[in-house]
Amino acid sequence: PTLGLAGWCPLSPTGAQTTQLLVEPPWRPVVLWDRVNLTCQGSGTASATTWYKDMQRWGQEGVSSFTVTKSGTYTCQTDRPGSGRSPPVNVSDAPLCPPHQVVLQVPARALLEGDTVTLRCRY
Repeated sequence: PTLGLAGWCPLSPTGAQTTQLLVEPPWRPVVLWDRVNLTCQGSGTASATTWYKDMQRWGQEGVSSFTVTKSGTYTCQTDRPGSGRSPPVNVSDAPLCPPHQVVLQVPARALLEGDTVTLRCRY
C-alpha cells in the first residue's frame, strides 16, 4: 500500500500551495514519547499562525512551531489569504494497541513498491 505524508498537501486547482503541517520526527503513528514538534507552513510569507487542537482554536497563537505536550488532533492556519487550514495530525499519548505489545512506526512519506524502507518497532 501507499502511505501518504500527513501534513503535505497537493497543489490546489489554482496552483497555490495550501498550508502544511510538518511533523518531526517523521514517523506514523505520531506518539508523544517521540517528543513531537509541529511546524505550520503556508505558501509565501505569513506573519501569524492560528493553531487548532481537537477542532477548537488553541493557545499556541502566533508561533509557527512548538513541541506537543498533550495528545489530540492538531491543525493550523496561516494569515496568508486563501491558504486554508492544514490537514489534521493525530498525536497519541499511548500506543494504539493493548499494553505490553509493540508499535510499528513507518516513515511519514509516500512509499512506492520497490522502495527501501526503514521501519521502527517500539515497545
